[in-house]
Amino acid sequence: MPCIKKVWIEEGCISCSLCQDICSDVFKVDPGMDCVVKEDAPRHFSSKGEEIREAAQDCPVEVIKYAEDGADG
Repeated sequence: MPCIKKVWIEEGCISCSLCQDICSDVFKVDPGMDCVVKEDAPRHFSSKGEEIREAAQDCPVEVIKYAEDGADG
């Protein structure tokens, strides 16, 4: 499976915290704030790829995006 090289959040986050529950090494949701990709998240992309993909797939508003090696993004 390709490695994730980039993760970002598009507009429309509803701050449900599901992504943080799935992968707290990469995503952070402070109370009343939109989700953010943590500053040190890139160091976890190779080890947390499955969780990142799960968070993106399970996001109720589909705002979590990622790019894999060999893909544009």
